[in-house]
Amino acid sequence: MDSCAETYKLSSFIKTHNPSSDKNPTLTSDNNSPKVSGRISHAYLLELAEKLIAFRTLSLDEYESLISFYDKEVTDLLTNEAKRIREDVYGTTVYLRGLIEISNYCKNDCLYCGIRHSNTHADRYRLSTEQIMACCESGYELGFRTFVLQGGEDPYYTDERICEIVSGIKAKYPDCAVTLSIGEKSKESYQSYFDAGADRYLLRHETADEKHYSRLHPAEMSLENRKQCLWDLKEIGYQVGCGFMVGSPGQTVETLYEDLQFIKGLEPHMVGIGPFISQKDTPFANEKSGTMDETLRLLSIIRLIHPKVLLPATTALGTIHPLGREKGIQSGANVVMPNLSPVNVRDKYKLYDNKICTGDEAAECRYCMENRMKSIGYQVVVSRGDYANF
Repeated sequence: MDSCAETYKLSSFIKTHNPSSDKNPTLTSDNNSPKVSGRISHAYLLELAEKLIAFRTLSLDEYESLISFYDKEVTDLLTNEAKRIREDVYGTTVYLRGLIEISNYCKNDCLYCGIRHSNTHADRYRLSTEQIMACCESGYELGFRTFVLQGGEDPYYTDERICEIVSGIKAKYPDCAVTLSIGEKSKESYQSYFDAGADRYLLRHETADEKHYSRLHPAEMSLENRKQCLWDLKEIGYQVGCGFMVGSPGQTVETLYEDLQFIKGLEPHMVGIGPFISQKDTPFANEKSGTMDETLRLLSIIRLIHPKVLLPATTALGTIHPLGREKGIQSGANVVMPNLSPVNVRDKYKLYDNKICTGDEAAECRYCMENRMKSIGYQVVVSRGDYANF
């Protein structure tokens, strides 16, 4: 066994090797064939990594091998190349987004989400326009130049209200970007928000596989509509973000391949991925969470296939590991999203359990993040942080 072919278990769909046992090792130094009796050669994995770096795409079988088998040297190659590309495009800067969680009311009943409509244990709230503007004022003073308004699909926030909020922010802070993340709407609604001044829209597709989508969502929601919303947003002129959970129930290499192919086709300006983390009041309460290693590997792969993408190191990544966000930046990410929401509502926005930073003031979050980035050689900047050459 090659010394560089060190392996360990990452997830249910990543094969394992126990170095102390000769039974069914996952990697082999036999370079004559990529796969031998369930084993795979280090040289073949290295070849796949180099192919991905050169051509920014792989076949399903090739992705299956690269994702399913861990090899330290290969993982380091992917990580280092993703980091190099990220620094070629964006340098060592990290863009700050000020997250304002405007409402935990939601009309939908997604099986993984703690603010799902049928969760009677959720302590519901929604922010007023005045509260949202106060969050922006605090954020602006702290150096934020992008505000992300995120919430469930709350019917209270009519198109008129959203447009009023967006135009109010843009009037007071014309040098700032406004990002919306408020779910599926009609194309006409998206157009009205854009006309009011919204710059970006985040809508995670969650999975690009129909069967997997139906496992995660109620029957009245459709992947077709989700995807169409993203195409509509891009046609209107937004900087558009899609994304998915890593390690969600039912996820396989095949569904991940569909996600990567969808990203290649859509060419979004942003991709948000983070580990699935269960929430105790959902049908997935007892499901296993995704892992940091899986998420980091996919962050690197996404950077490699889409070099200019704006790629967050998410709060969920920081939730499953104390250095998760730092490791995300080191794996190719270039965005972090400290929380500007009022402290008294942060713990109520429970998409998943044990979310970090719910008790910190906005200034604490901002300067903590700045110091964390400095510790790994990166600098947060006072900037809108737009997609390269947008």
